[in-house]
Parts: sequence; C-alpha cells; structure tokens
Amino acid sequence: MARRSPIVGLLLALAVGQAAAADLPWSLPANASPAQVDDALQALGNTLLESPALTDAQRSHALLAMGRTADAQRPIQQTRTGLASAGDTAAVQRWVPMLLLATAGEQDAAAYTQAFHSTFTLLDDVAAVQAETALSVEPATVRAQLEQAIAAQADGATVPDAVALELLRLRAVLRAQTLAAARVPALVAAEEQRRFIIDDSVRIPAGDGVVLSAQLARPRTASMPLPAAMLFTIYTDPAKNRLKMLLAAAHGYAGIVVDARGKGQGTGTIAPYEHDGEDANAAIDWISHQPWNDGRVAMYGGSYEGFTAWAAARHHHPALKTIVPYVAAIPGQGLPMENNVFLSANYGWAFYVANGPMLDDATYGQGERWSQLGPRWYSSGRPYRQIDQVDGTPNPWLQRWLAHPSYDAYWQAMVPYGDQFNDIRIPVLTITGYYDDGQISALQYFKEHLRHRPDADHALLIGPYDHRGAQSALKAMQLRGYAVDPAAQFDTPAVTFQWLDHVLRGAPRPALVPDQINFQLMGADRWGHAATLEAAAGDHRRYHLSAGLASAEGYHPLQEQRPAAGQLGQTVDMADRNETRHGYYPFPIIAAQDERDTALSFVTAPFAGPMDLVGTFSGDLKVRINKRDFDFTVTLYELQTDGRRMQLSYYMGRASHVRDPATRQLLQPGQWTHLPFDRTRMVARRMATGSRLLVKVDVLKDAMHQVNHGTGREVSDESIVDAGEPLRVDWHSDSVLTIPLQPATPDG
Repeated sequence: MARRSPIVGLLLALAVGQAAAADLPWSLPANASPAQVDDALQALGNTLLESPALTDAQRSHALLAMGRTADAQRPIQQTRTGLASAGDTAAVQRWVPMLLLATAGEQDAAAYTQAFHSTFTLLDDVAAVQAETALSVEPATVRAQLEQAIAAQADGATVPDAVALELLRLRAVLRAQTLAAARVPALVAAEEQRRFIIDDSVRIPAGDGVVLSAQLARPRTASMPLPAAMLFTIYTDPAKNRLKMLLAAAHGYAGIVVDARGKGQGTGTIAPYEHDGEDANAAIDWISHQPWNDGRVAMYGGSYEGFTAWAAARHHHPALKTIVPYVAAIPGQGLPMENNVFLSANYGWAFYVANGPMLDDATYGQGERWSQLGPRWYSSGRPYRQIDQVDGTPNPWLQRWLAHPSYDAYWQAMVPYGDQFNDIRIPVLTITGYYDDGQISALQYFKEHLRHRPDADHALLIGPYDHRGAQSALKAMQLRGYAVDPAAQFDTPAVTFQWLDHVLRGAPRPALVPDQINFQLMGADRWGHAATLEAAAGDHRRYHLSAGLASAEGYHPLQEQRPAAGQLGQTVDMADRNETRHGYYPFPIIAAQDERDTALSFVTAPFAGPMDLVGTFSGDLKVRINKRDFDFTVTLYELQTDGRRMQLSYYMGRASHVRDPATRQLLQPGQWTHLPFDRTRMVARRMATGSRLLVKVDVLKDAMHQVNHGTGREVSDESIVDAGEPLRVDWHSDSVLTIPLQPATPDG
C-alpha cells in the first residue's frame, strides 16, 4: 500500500552500464571535508576517462562530475540520440537536467534560461512533462545517496570501477539537480501555463456534506470536451500528483487527481478504504457533468490508487469506461492481513496517510522505529492486539482492522465481491509483478473477474517487478540479486495511456498487450502471450511431499509418483522467541546457495531439459496437529546447477481459514485434515537443464506476523502464556502440490 517515490527509478535511468572488473586507486578518509571529496572524485574521473571502453553515458557522468560541462555536451547528445533511435523517448528526456548543465554551465543563469527554452521548444507535451519530471528530482535525495555511497568506501585504498562509475554518476546527477532546483521553477511554471489550462483548487461534492479536493489540467489546444483520466488517491502530495495530472493532459485527456476524503483541502474524516468507492463514484458523476468532459471517465493508478479504481468499479457508474489498476490492493486480502494472517510489514502506513491532510513523511520515515517494532513485540510475548502499546503510540486503524480477522462484510463492502464482478462490464488492464508484495490482491481481482464473467475484456500484464517497479516508467534491471532480462523493460504510464487510447479512441491495443495473459518469461528474455492462464501454463504436474529418507543435502524427495505412505514431523515451541522459522519473503530473489533452516525441504530430480513454469502453484496438504490451529508457509524455489537458489513463489496463510477466508474452521487436534490452498504468487520462469524444484514447508513463526498459538481463540488476543505444549505437526506423504510446468518450447 505504501507509495514510493519515482526518484529511484529516475536515477536508475541514468545508471552506468557494465564495467570491466578492475579496482581503481582511491584515497578518502572517514569524515572527509567537501574539498577532499571533490579531490577524490576528480582523481577518480581522470583515471576513468583514460579508458576507451567508457560508454557515452559514462563519459558524460565523469565529465559533469569533474565540472567539465562543455566537454560533456557531445557524449550527452550522442546518448540521447541513441535512446531516441531505440524509441525510448522517456529516457531521452531523463537526460534533460544533464543537458542543460552541460550546455549552460553552472554560472550563467541567462545561458541556462536560453538552453531551457531551446530544449523545450522542440518537445511535444508528453516529452515536456517527462522532462519536467526529470528536473523535479530533489537534490537532497541524490546527496544522501552520494554520501552513503562515499561512506561505504571510507578508508579504502581502492574501489571497483563499477563503484567508481556510480560515484561519478551520483555526483553528476547532484550537480544537475542542484542547478535545476535553483533555476527551473519559474521556467517550468511558465511552460505549464503555455501548454495547459490548470485548476489546482477544484472542489467536488461527495454527499453528506463531504467535499473532495482535486487538481485538473487540460491541453490548451483542446477545442472540444475531452474524456477524463482520473487518479483517486489517499497519497496527497500536490507536487508529485501535479506531474501525474499533467502527463494525462499531455496525452490529450482531462487529467484530474482527486484526494480522498479529509485529504488535501477536502473535508470529512480520513478513513482509509472505507468510503473511497462511493467517493470516487461521486467524483466520476461530477466529472461527467462538467462542460470540459465528454461524459467518459477512465481511472488508473497503483497500489491504493489501483484499489480505488476497483472500489469505484463496484458502483458501475455508466460514465466509467475503463480502469487500469497497477499492483492494486484488496483491503483484508493483502494488507493488513494476507490469507487471514496480520502482517507488520507496513505497520507505519496508517500514520503516514491518516495523520493529517498531507502525508506524514516525518513519522513514516522513522525507519528504525518501524524496523524494531516487530522484534520488540515478538520478544515481549504480548498479544498482537497490544503491538501499538509496545510502540507507545495508539494505532486506532490497526485496532479497527483487528476487529475483523475474517474477510467479513466490513472488508467485502470495499471492493467487488463474489457475483458483483459479473456486473463489471468495462475493459480492464491489470499490471503487476512477480515480486510485487501486492500481487496476491491484483491477481485475485483478475481471477475473480474472469471467474464470474468469463467473457470480460480483462488483460493481465506481469513481469519481474516489485511493488514500485510495476508502477514505474523505468524498471530496475537488478532486483534483489536477480539480473532482469532486457526484454522486461517497459514504461507503465506509457502503456496506460495506450490502453486508454485503445478503449476511448479506437487505437490499437498496446503492442505489449496483444492477448489476455501477457507475461515476461524470466530466463528467456522474451514475452509470452496466451488467451487464458491455463493456456499460458500449458501443463501441470503433481508432486508429492515424500517422507522418504533425506539426501546428503538434507532434502526429501519431491516426486510425481505416489510415494509409500509415511509422514514427517515438526515440533515447534511457540513460546521460544529466540527462534525465527523459515522466511518465505523473496529477499534476495537469488541466493548464493540454499541454507539449511527450520523448514522441511523437498526437491525434484534434475530436469533433463529446459522447463517453463508459468502461472500459480496450488496444493492440498494432509496434516495432523495437536492444537486447533496454526499458520504455515509453502515456498517454491529453483535450485540451479551452480548451487544458487532462486525464489519463484510462495503461500502464507492460516490453516483454519484455508478453505474460506470469511469463515474460520478450526482443526480437530490429533485428526488428519486436508488443507487445500491456491492463493499463491504467479511467476513465469524458464529453468535450465539440470535445475531442480525445491519446496520448503514450515510453520509460520516470526516477528513480522501474528503468532498463532493454536488455542482456537482470536489470534490477536493470544499471548506467550497461551503457548502451552509445543506444537506438533505431522505432514503426510499424501500431501500434493500442483505446479504449472512444461518443457520449454523450441521457438522460445
């Protein structure tokens, strides 16, 4: 749910390429003065510029970092020309801050103004907003990154040249953004007024006396009413939301960003999730009656904004013609709980969005407070309901949510539920990532819509992205240790407006979305397209969790043939707070090796040829416990021939809710029971010959989740006092996992 700044993605756009493996001389003491830092970077730049292997981008960074602005003009122009030839117009504009610095230098304000006008005169509206976005990067953010990078090299005698290139890049970016912050605000304001009609004080009545605040922009050249592209958000950040609004206007829409009730300049009480559907529906109705609107509205946006698009769709206003939700949240089925287990991963979010009309960055930015809260609560043994007492600040929103541990009417009223999906007849484009924390919600929307309305015009676009990356114009090419395939790169806002053009203006579908299922096949550097999830999977294989003898590596067989009847046992002391069980979270995605831990581990035989795994896995576990409930995880990995381990997908959930998130069904101690589950993460991965599938099954017990002591009472009220005798879990060899798996196609 937490919104992340686009700055990281923007800076990645300027990142260095691969450098030769070498170390360069480096001399900088800890606590060095600014003059010493400059001297060290100058020396580093001089050394690197001797290399003929530098790309134009790397040479530009080195020259700008050293203050040789005039010399940087030519390599910057060549870099932009190369990006333009590749069709990446957004990346071209990310170089505008560097271009202006190189053209005008740091001292001549008049020359900077002239360079600005010369550059922007050549840009269309979309490119101009992209350039403005590049110019808006906060110098303080870049400065902090540079200081952190330099501190990491303190007292070293050498630095790897990849690090050297990164240091110079950050120094160059800092010079460019510092100059832009001082000189472009008035220039950009004039440029905006030249191109757009802007109203940043829109007020929208939402009923019951509530008034929503909004920002609106339209292209100045428009002579007719326009369709509206609306983003409805609880993340009230006027400057950043202004850029989103302007980008929509640049694409020829009436771009409007509406604040949730109580946010911005609006009225009403801030209430995350609870009124967004009805309020967004009221905003759609109001927009559709404005003279600048042609009666059609589209919604788009990521995370919470993806949720509000679905929340509005639940009301099926006739003016709402399409939605494009990215990494969309389902309250109660992703955060604050997943499969009925409450998580502390984003505990501070409620304060961030609900503490006032703007965002509470100061509170949300207390990283140590939030990172230590889970361990402090865990070690205390107190009930989860008292975690805010451990923190020392009441969290009324958490308490409100804890009152609804089942997916009950409170949660169901927020987004489409059950047969309500049948009434959603508008086209939808869902965008998410394999490593998006919110994928479980985004995919649930997709599956439920197609289950209740098989003929729905609903496309899925998914690849190797995290929560931020799936929403960004630029994807990180290194993700938690995984080197992302070049083919995975795409611009989410660009595809969004291509989809809107398709639905509202009759343009072709986005080239990346020719079919219903559109997935980047990791390891094959290509995209796949299919009519259904089943067609994308191609085939499924059933694997048994064998109780057979473990190998020398400590793995039990994960086998297709039915094994001899047997069972494997685990004993877990729920009162032992020095223990943390197997961690399912994909960080890193690629680990150097598999580590022995508390989980039971099962592995297949090596694959005789390359295999494609596309889709979600499911399972039916046969278990017996001595208590009335427990929480568990099932994590799926690829074991590569070089010993590295790549996480593919996982399940985490509560046994008593595995059949129905709305109704708790406690287990009978001492009796075998089946736990069928299917709400797992989608992935698409080509595995090489010799790779093996690894499955880890374990009890969930750590500092970032509720601790389920198994009494059968409300888990949030259980404490370490309720631990009682250790939990005993028997996993029967009749347990089966169904995994989408087929031999790699020859043409792939």
